[in-house]
Amino acid sequence: MSLVQSSKLHGHDPWVYLKDVLERLPTHRNDRVDELLPHRWTAPH
Repeated sequence: MSLVQSSKLHGHDPWVYLKDVLERLPTHRNDRVDELLPHRWTAPH
């Protein structure tokens, strides 16, 4: 629930945010996981 609320607070659509993060997570580098946090995330093009 906190990721949903955080994404809302940063102006993101929670569905778009969670879908993108869950799709990226299996192949995303561990040392760059902070890029997927709501305050650093950028919407896919």
